[in-house]
Amino acid sequence: MDLYRRDIGMKRISDTSEDQMTGEREPTAAEMDEWRREHLFASPEEITDLDYPRMTNTGAGFMFRAIAKPLQPDRPEYATIETDGSLEAVGMIGQWNLAWEAGQFRRRYFDEDDFTPELRRIAELGDVNVTLVPRTQSRYWEYAPLVHLLPRAILERFGLPLLRAGQWPFLADWGGVDRYLPDDFEQRLSRAWASAVWPHLVSGSRMKAFSKDDPIRLLSHNLDYWLPPVTDVIQDALRLLPEVANGIEPGPVTLVDGSTLEGAVAANPRMGGDVWVGEEEAAEMLGLTVEAADETGRLRGILDAVRSNRVEDDFSDHWSFAREDFERKLYRKRSKTQVRFVELTDTIPVQGPESDILGSLITNDFLAILDERNRQIVVLLNSGYTKKAEIAEILGYANHTPVSKRLAQIRKAASDFFGEDR
Repeated sequence: MDLYRRDIGMKRISDTSEDQMTGEREPTAAEMDEWRREHLFASPEEITDLDYPRMTNTGAGFMFRAIAKPLQPDRPEYATIETDGSLEAVGMIGQWNLAWEAGQFRRRYFDEDDFTPELRRIAELGDVNVTLVPRTQSRYWEYAPLVHLLPRAILERFGLPLLRAGQWPFLADWGGVDRYLPDDFEQRLSRAWASAVWPHLVSGSRMKAFSKDDPIRLLSHNLDYWLPPVTDVIQDALRLLPEVANGIEPGPVTLVDGSTLEGAVAANPRMGGDVWVGEEEAAEMLGLTVEAADETGRLRGILDAVRSNRVEDDFSDHWSFAREDFERKLYRKRSKTQVRFVELTDTIPVQGPESDILGSLITNDFLAILDERNRQIVVLLNSGYTKKAEIAEILGYANHTPVSKRLAQIRKAASDFFGEDR
């Protein structure tokens, strides 16, 4: 598909901006630092709820004349790439991500010699739909779609900086944002995101009414869980943007060897633009993200499983409607079911930046609904410990009775999560 790719010369925007800022004189380190901060962060005085937060996208029309769009796009996953500050590696990631509309076919836009070693390893997997981000200490680029959905009030409440407009997918790190973020950026973001998404998960009960080990509370903090649905929401919004008028008529995609690419149609690339602007649009997108999580991560099934399998340890000392409802139902007799653990081959796995992109098990999703002790038991069972006495000894129980009780809880949770008809 080389005829679809344009040859362009790329100059870093940061170089151009710095030259314009300083003229012929070389900037000092302090001047460069000030310029980067102004480029990356907004002051509270210059933003309003009408223009903040904001997420943007750059169209691929300046690089690709046509896009081979899959008739059935695979759900995108994320993979982090170690760049070591290499402009070649960052530039290759940007070019790969620009072709996001090509989905699982994007590797076909590049020659093998174009790839860095890490990217070549992904391309050799075949037609996989992978969005790339550089590996960072703060994890900003890994979680940027979530960062830029949060309103100013929540960012400030959790001590997070007011970053200017985000970009999806990653193209370039113009200002070296990682060096300016707090060491605990990921932890602060986790708490801020949970605060924003919680009202969509539990109605009428505040988060503090539940223990720190409550499954839904843990899920609300799990940033990796929310990446797939927010990516779906972003792509759905971008597919509404108009196409570039490159004169490409929909039709078969012809490869360089003259063959036709099955399952794809040639089309004009779409224009870039804003994905959302302002608190109102961002709030709408957050709500759509929660809805999309039911498709990508079985959210509704997880919530129902947790609610029907509550234990007293899930609650804190604070009163809530959820606790009142639990205590009312506490002594009701529940039906007994047998559970069979299976691999759900038709379910999209939730993949975090450190996950194996070839995986297809939903173990991580299921573990997210269990408390800490029950998760330990599942891990031990999966590691080859099958005797209750062995597990009890490892967990520090005097006998196997607590293990038996927790196994019953796990079986019930699995029955609700996986479904008895699977």
